[in-house]
Amino acid sequence: MARRYDCNEATDRVTGLREAASAVRRGELVVLPTDTVYGIGADAFSGESVADLLAAKGRGRNMPTPVLIGSPNTLHGLVTDFSEQAWELVDAFWPGALTLVARHQPSLQWDLGDTRGTVAIRMPLHPVAIELLTEVGPMAVSSANLTGHPSPEDCDAAQQMLGDSVSVYLDGGPTPGIVPSSIVDVTGEIPVLLREGALSPEELRKVVPDLEVAS
Repeated sequence: MARRYDCNEATDRVTGLREAASAVRRGELVVLPTDTVYGIGADAFSGESVADLLAAKGRGRNMPTPVLIGSPNTLHGLVTDFSEQAWELVDAFWPGALTLVARHQPSLQWDLGDTRGTVAIRMPLHPVAIELLTEVGPMAVSSANLTGHPSPEDCDAAQQMLGDSVSVYLDGGPTPGIVPSSIVDVTGEIPVLLREGALSPEELRKVVPDLEVAS
């Protein structure tokens, strides 16, 4: 039976975050609020847990799961060949609605799907998410919806879709909006905007003027 905690109530928030962290360490799935939409998350380093996440969503390995982190410093242990421009994007827009596609360290023991050596990574601007990520480390997190259904803006919508496939639901109230993060590929010499979301090309070019937009 899934447990749900109201993170707008102080005592429930403390209990919920503790229970969510324990669930992640046991290899179970949790739902958490972010600054875009609600996400379903698992331990990024547990291949079995990530497979459970994909199964809960009805999603294939051809759509790898992004990773959320609680601090930019965590990047040092996760990515390689991270350019100066990539760091400038981090400094300007993290925490926030910017996902960066980077090359991950070859030594990492994780299986996020068919990533071809890359990882989509982000630090969300949401206190509940950051607190959980700080406690448990990097999490594989995807929008908390069944594939083909709208991304949930509140915990009710997520729970109606995912039910008892998730152990713990952290209810942070409605999210600020359903606009997804912008995705920028920083694996090459020139950053490439793969998906325009909360951040426009014009905003991004204030930091990286040579940004290209994928056709």
